Amino acid sequence: MTETLELSEEKVIIALAKALSSPTRFNIVKLLLDKEMDISSIAKKMKQTEANTSAQIKYLERAGVLDSRYEPGAHGVRKVCKTKVNKIILNIL
Repeated sequence: MTETLELSEEKVIIALAKALSSPTRFNIVKLLLDKEMDISSIAKKMKQTEANTSAQIKYLERAGVLDSRYEPGAHGVRKVCKTKVNKIILNIL
């Protein structure tokens, strides 16, 4: 993945900054840079509940940093997440 997210709209930059200001969310993004993972695996790695992890993932999806899809799992469906970008450029001018 070599996708770059370039932002210049103030409202979008602020939303992204808020999304990445949480150490938990920032670490989730770093965790997903090299591989896709499902919510359960992310929660286990982050030592968080699946509910909290899911909420953090939604926040990052709204900010445009993560992308997710649903796949069949052992007990229903599972949500698999990946980073959408590996580089973010903020144009503040």
